[in-house]
Amino acid sequence: MYSKIKITGVIEVVTGMHIGGSSAFSAIGAVDSPVVKDPLSGLPLLPGSSLKGKLRTLLARSENKSPVDDPNKDDEKILNLFGTSKGNIRNARLQFSDAVMSNWETLEKRGLRSSTEVKFENTINRLTAVANPRQIERAVRGSEFPLELIYEITEQNSDEIISDLELLSKGFTLLQYDYLGGSGSRGYGKVAFRNIKAELAVGDKLDDSVLAKCNDIFKDFQ
Repeated sequence: MYSKIKITGVIEVVTGMHIGGSSAFSAIGAVDSPVVKDPLSGLPLLPGSSLKGKLRTLLARSENKSPVDDPNKDDEKILNLFGTSKGNIRNARLQFSDAVMSNWETLEKRGLRSSTEVKFENTINRLTAVANPRQIERAVRGSEFPLELIYEITEQNSDEIISDLELLSKGFTLLQYDYLGGSGSRGYGKVAFRNIKAELAVGDKLDDSVLAKCNDIFKDFQ
């Protein structure tokens, strides 16, 4: 059997989110730390690698019986989902996509003039009292990014499919209580997942009961 399940939904930015782009050159007075943007539209971009890395890190903290310094030593459940490049090598069952901000027109109608905001921050040297101001760009609160993941099935093992998607759902929950991007301890990057659903994309037909269970796993995000 070879099939792919497409998992779609919405990632909503609850507090300004900073996922950094290149700052190789900054003119005087320019933003010190810009966000990564889609080169065609100029809108904020949420890299699939950022989402994947954060989910895996949170799940590793939750599922590993003890801290490990090598992702290839993660718990078997995590390796099944995200793959491993050493030892018992296996491909990741999950494929992540980059996501470009999808609701700019709606936010523009609400009066916004830019899809990003610049947050001014200042650190003070405790000994010298010298200020170090900086400007950090963030995707604005209320931004939405389309979630699209592909889950690959290579054999009809419904228990394994359900176990994998339950782990993914747990990752979504953990992330909602954490942050995405940088400076989370200062209030950045809180996100919420909405309207998550699973559907057969290509391949052999899945038993309807299995697909129903998959969607039931994500009911808290619907």
